[in-house]
Amino acid sequence: MASTSEAAAITANEGMTVATVTVPPVWKRWSILALLAVGALIAFVDRTSISSALATASFKEHFHLSNLDRGWINSAFFWSYAALQIPMGWVVDRYGVKRAYTICFVVWCAASALTGLATTLAGLIVMRLIVGAAEAVVVPASYRWIRNNFHEGESGTAVGLYMLGNKFGPAIGAPVAAWLIVAYDWRAMFVITGAVGLIWLLPWLFMVKNDLPQKSEMVAVRAKASAVPLKNILASPLVWGTLVVNFCYNYFTFYCMTWMPAYLVEHRGLSLAKMGLYSFFSFAGIAIVALVAGWTADKLIARGGDAVVVRKSFVVAGFLVASTVILGAKTDSTATALFWNVFSLSGLGLATANNLALCRLTLIPKPAVGVVTGIQQVAVSLAGMVAPILSGWLLDVSGGYTVPMYVIFAFLLLGALTTLFVLRRDWAPKVPEGVEL
Repeated sequence: MASTSEAAAITANEGMTVATVTVPPVWKRWSILALLAVGALIAFVDRTSISSALATASFKEHFHLSNLDRGWINSAFFWSYAALQIPMGWVVDRYGVKRAYTICFVVWCAASALTGLATTLAGLIVMRLIVGAAEAVVVPASYRWIRNNFHEGESGTAVGLYMLGNKFGPAIGAPVAAWLIVAYDWRAMFVITGAVGLIWLLPWLFMVKNDLPQKSEMVAVRAKASAVPLKNILASPLVWGTLVVNFCYNYFTFYCMTWMPAYLVEHRGLSLAKMGLYSFFSFAGIAIVALVAGWTADKLIARGGDAVVVRKSFVVAGFLVASTVILGAKTDSTATALFWNVFSLSGLGLATANNLALCRLTLIPKPAVGVVTGIQQVAVSLAGMVAPILSGWLLDVSGGYTVPMYVIFAFLLLGALTTLFVLRRDWAPKVPEGVEL
């Protein structure tokens, strides 16, 4: 890619047709990236606000919810979210980021707001399915935009900044929703969180250039997006390795979102207020460490370091530091346990931005970024389904939280080993000869 002060172009050739995407000026690129981070934050607020409602007596009574019903509601988001990851990657690869993101953003905000008007359990689940389906665009579109607008020496910092939204979203989503429920009621909470998010569209529509190709360019763009066949992607050991790595990483984070609060309250005796505070510290910690680690890796790469070696080193270090969560499970001291809880999740931030830059940008051919990101998001969604269910079952079977944390420890080690031995350049999806990257 050209220097940051220049306009760069990405071209795709199909006969005499050329499709061009111009890179915005430096200030605008980083501003749009910040906007994408805020969009991710809004997405997490809208997907996690339901957890506060499910803990509210009036909400449970209104829908006559059993514990099984609450389980269905919690998991409904991931059904449609997982199912549409690959199709959404396909869409943004062929039709651009702006229009697809805009349409889906409006749909999920509207569905979030309309959840406050739902009167039946079926209606509630339908709204969650719509939110999940529409939010499936967020990650493929965001990484597609980052891949097109930041070169390798900037991608770690770019992903780290973007991940601030992903990590601060769950940190503030449940507390904000709880405050709105207390101040008003659960209906108003859904309407307010859904409607307020639409303000984001104003800067998005004005700042982001429409990247939907002209009709004369569409054939070339589709050819470019299809340049790496799906069979090449699925035949790549690297792609399968990234699925394992992303599952292992997200298993721990989804455990922290779903079971860590109960662990702190039930096993460590914290009040709800203190539990919320320590949860915020943990997720804020991973966000800040992710940004610093991504920036540091970028600087090392800019000084001549091999991008794959540098990023893999940070990812392996992040998995190993995160594995210290087991020390918190084995101690009798509450203070020590709290330290390791915050330290382990924050330490995973060493892997966060660098893992995403490595798995979705550095090692993946540009024409395949959207589809590969969609495939990887299926592994993320699978972790979101498995982590709370398996942890709950292990809690019932073992009678404590130590065994569930041993499983986390095992997955973190698996993630480190897979990163070290499977994420290799020569195992990336094969690009046919003559295709420009």
